[in-house]
Order: sequence, then structure tokens, then C-alpha cells
Amino acid sequence: MATNFLVHEKIWFDKFKYDDAERKFYEQMNGPVTAGSRQHVSPMRQVEPPAKKAATPAEDDEDNDIDLFGSDEEEEDKEAARLREERLRQYAEKKAKKPSLVAKSSILLDVKPWDDETDMAQLEACVRSVQLDGLVWGGSKLVPVGYGIRKLQIQCVVEDDKVGTDLLEEEITKFEEHVQSVDIAAFNKI
Repeated sequence: MATNFLVHEKIWFDKFKYDDAERKFYEQMNGPVTAGSRQHVSPMRQVEPPAKKAATPAEDDEDNDIDLFGSDEEEEDKEAARLREERLRQYAEKKAKKPSLVAKSSILLDVKPWDDETDMAQLEACVRSVQLDGLVWGGSKLVPVGYGIRKLQIQCVVEDDKVGTDLLEEEITKFEEHVQSVDIAAFNKI
């Protein structure tokens, strides 16, 4: 069935007629083509571009001086540099006004007393007396450990750059008559 329609198709049998018509059209448009240049080339390829005359050195300089967009490169460069500097200055000002992010951590400390006779209110007062830049004390509670001994769980928030956990533990353990040890029960970045 696919080959049946080709039986009625005559375009390929009459191809020479179409080639002649195309050649005549291009000859009318561009003039006759010499026999030497007529090979098995499409009529479109037989058309030669118009001859370009050799440019004199003066004409070459004129072509290079033509600015099609009407811009002067030096002025444009200066303007672009000025604009870039202005934008960088504005960015620096904006960044300087913006407060920097401070890394903070929330720490839950377990402060253990020596024994069950330790005054826990005094122990908490000692712990809260530790004042450091970047340290804020939070809530606290007494948690039973066993045998009547209770430990102090106290919450604090520290700025990571200013207060380290080692420094905090060292400051609390200075109260040797009340504090046996300090452990970190929880540590969370904020």
C-alpha cells in the first residue's frame, strides 16, 4: 500500500523539468551561468556574492572608528566603575547596620552537692553568683538523687564565643564547700 501512491506520483520522473525551471529563474535573477561553473551544484550555490573591492588603508581606519551604538568606551568604563563603587559602598553600609548573628547555646547543668546536709538554697545562690559576659541564668529545680540527696538542675543560655562549658564548670566548682561536681545534662544550639 505504501508503494501504491508512488505509482501516481510523477514529480521524480519529471525532475529535469523542475531543475530547468529553477535554473531559468536564477539566471533571470543573477544573469547566465558559464558552462564551466555549472556542475552538480544547486542553483543556489551557483550564485556568487558580489565582488568586494579592496579597501584602502584610510577606509579601514574609518570602519574601525565607526561606533554603531553611539557610546564612548572611556566614558562608559568610568561610569561603570563609578556605579560599581557606589553599589559596593551601599552594600558595605547596609552590612554594617545589620546586626551579626550571635551563636548561642542552651545548657542544662546538674550541680551535685557533697551530701544531704548541704544547704541547697546556698548552693543555688553560689551558682547564680557566677556572672560572665554572655551568660544568662534561667530556671532551676531540685531533683532527688537518692538517700535523701538532691541535685540542682539549672538552665542557662550562653554566647558560644564568650562563654565555654569548661569555663562555666570551672567557675561553679570554685565553691568547694558546697559543690562536689558539675555535669552537663543537656546542650542545645539555639
